[in-house]
Amino acid sequence: MTLLQLKYIVKIVECGSMNEASHELYVSQPALSSSVKELENELGIEIFTRSSQGIALTVDGAEFLTYARQVLDQASLLEERYKNAKPRKQLCSVSTQHYMFAVEAFVEMINSIKSDEYEFTIRETRTKDIINQVANMLSEIGIIYLSDFNKDVIGKMLREKHLEFHPLFRAPLHVFIARTNPLAGKKKVTMDDLKPFPFIQYEQGEEGSFFFAEEAVWPEYSPKQINVTDRATILNFIIGLNGYTVCTGIDNGDLNNEKIVTVPLDTDETMLVGWITNERAKLSKAAETYLDKLKSVVASHGYKLIAR
Repeated sequence: MTLLQLKYIVKIVECGSMNEASHELYVSQPALSSSVKELENELGIEIFTRSSQGIALTVDGAEFLTYARQVLDQASLLEERYKNAKPRKQLCSVSTQHYMFAVEAFVEMINSIKSDEYEFTIRETRTKDIINQVANMLSEIGIIYLSDFNKDVIGKMLREKHLEFHPLFRAPLHVFIARTNPLAGKKKVTMDDLKPFPFIQYEQGEEGSFFFAEEAVWPEYSPKQINVTDRATILNFIIGLNGYTVCTGIDNGDLNNEKIVTVPLDTDETMLVGWITNERAKLSKAAETYLDKLKSVVASHGYKLIAR
C-alpha cells in the first residue's frame, strides 16, 4: 500500500468516475484501474463495485476511505512540518543529576543559539529516570557520575539499554555547608566531623538504591537525615537547618556564596562525571553545542577535562 494509491482512491470518490479521476491525476485509466485492483487484492476487500452505470463505494470501501483520508491528512502535516522552507525549530532535551554546572551550560547554549524558534528541555531528576529517558530517546543527553561503588551496576544497566558513557572530568569529593557552620573554616572535613549535622540527600524513589544515589559517599549512620527532590530545597535546608550534602565541589552564582561554602571531604573516593548518549541516535546540532558549552563551563571552574 502506498500514499499514491490512497490519493487515487480519494480522487476517484471526489470525481465520481474512474475516467474523470484519471484525467485530473494525469494517469491513464487502465493504469489507475490496475492500481486500485492491486490495492483491493492486497487488502482482501472490494473498495468499489463496478457496473455499466459506473462505480460506487462498497461498505468496506466507505470504511477504508475514512482511514485513507486520515492517513493522507497526517502525511500532509508531516510534509508541512519538514518540507517548509522556513528554518525548522531547534530541539534539544537534557536529563541530569542535580548539577549547577549542567544548568549553567544549558543557559550558555540557549544564549548562543541563532534561531527565531526553539524548544529546549532540561530535567533535573533521579538517576534511573535519566538513564531511562536517554534510552527511550526522551532526552538526547544524560549527565550522571560513576564511582568505584556504583560503576559495575550502572555500567551493566547502560550496556543493556545500548547507552554510552562519555567521561567529562573527575571530581574530588566536597560538601556544601552553611557559612555559619563551625566546620566552614576547616581546610578539610571528615564524615566523623559531620555526624552532628543533618545529612541531606536526593531521593531516588521507591526503587532507589545506594547504587543510584547522587552522593558518592554517605555516613554509616546518620541520626538526622532529610530526603529531597530538588536543588533549591537542598540549598535552603543547608542554610536553614545547618545540614550538609556531598557534591563535586563546583559552584556558581546559584549557590548563594554569602551563606554557603564548599569544603573538601577527607576521602580517597572521587566522582567520574560524564554524559550518556543513546548509541542508536545521532545528536542534534543544539545537543552538540550544549556539550561544547558543558566542557567550557567545567574547565572555567578549574577542572581538568578528560580527553577522548
